[in-house]
Amino acid sequence: MKKHSARVAPLSSYSTQVLTCPISEGEDGSESHADTPGSETSGESQSYQTCTNAALKVLGGLLMVLCVSSSWVGTTQVVKLTYQSFSCPFFISWFSSNWNILFFPIYYSGHVATTREKQTPIQKFRECSKLFGEEGMTLKLFVKRTAPFSILWTLTSYLYLLALKKLTATDVSALYCCHKAFVFLLSWIVLKDRFMGVRIVAAIMAITGIVMMAYADGFHGDSFVGVALAVGSASTSALYKVLFKMFLGSANLGEVAHFLSTMGFFNLIFISCVPLILYFTKVEHWGSLSSLPWGYMCGLAGLWLVFNILVHVGVVLTYPILISIGTLLSVPGNAAVDVLKHEVIFSVVRLAATCIICLGFLLLLLPEEWDSVTLRFLATMADKKSEEHGEELTESSVQTRSRSRANGTVSIPLA
Repeated sequence: MKKHSARVAPLSSYSTQVLTCPISEGEDGSESHADTPGSETSGESQSYQTCTNAALKVLGGLLMVLCVSSSWVGTTQVVKLTYQSFSCPFFISWFSSNWNILFFPIYYSGHVATTREKQTPIQKFRECSKLFGEEGMTLKLFVKRTAPFSILWTLTSYLYLLALKKLTATDVSALYCCHKAFVFLLSWIVLKDRFMGVRIVAAIMAITGIVMMAYADGFHGDSFVGVALAVGSASTSALYKVLFKMFLGSANLGEVAHFLSTMGFFNLIFISCVPLILYFTKVEHWGSLSSLPWGYMCGLAGLWLVFNILVHVGVVLTYPILISIGTLLSVPGNAAVDVLKHEVIFSVVRLAATCIICLGFLLLLLPEEWDSVTLRFLATMADKKSEEHGEELTESSVQTRSRSRANGTVSIPLA
């Protein structure tokens, strides 16, 4: 076998040299000319393929926007339906968070279906567990890394569900969009991200919208409490995202799926005591398990899981800005459902506050180099206008010269 490999290696290297030498040296002009149409064809095919991939990515992103928006609207509205027969927000939050365990099995199923390299679930799980360190996941790292994120996750969902008991779905979804402004402020302070004046304006607009929303019914009663709960949910969500970016920012999709499933296990093991405490203290009391609205609760948990999957997968498959737009579109989606089904009448102050928050959210989506890109675009447009104006002047001057010459030729015989 060794002799055979020793014979094969020089042949492969030699054949590579023979194939590459005429192209690199360019001794034969006919060959270089013959290669030119092929290179042009390959360049055109590459550009066509690039445009096709970009178009497919945009179309997939638009579909992802629709799916993200509809899943989040469905989650919020199913919560409202569940409250009609079962009003225990922490139990609902705990039950829905347990479904995160399914994140890694769903990822592994997609991985097996789309790749040729087959790995057992244990091998893939160990490969993705490198997120916790070179030694993999230990009990100490499991608690140390997972506990803060799981607690923030639970607080975010619990406060969101509590706010839905006090406010309409439209108000809560609009206030939750303020988490984008809080993410910018925390990233600027903690992660030392670039300062942008337009994002400061957007953060001020978000705060203005919050104050207006609280002022809509006066600074008292359920409305003010609901606004505080929704803002608290947005704040914990922002803190979760900033910490995730700080500690797990370079994680790939498999590691994120592993981490979310680990959070689901942590929620099932360690946070299960909280619903029991609330049950025995009669803070959240329910009857027998058979009397619970399992259909609504499973639908709610499934929609929440689909939303989280779309958010994390969509960032990888398409443009992240489209995922943010999908979250923003849940506001008009919930408003349409509230008006058509629940016959909610919005006051002018609430509508203005919602519009201000949404406008601030859109400003936060501007890229960091938006000002220089805008200036370049304006300069390009000005150059094009000046060139067109110059061409018009030259054409008019040529026409006047030709007319003067024609007049001259006609007047010479008359003279």
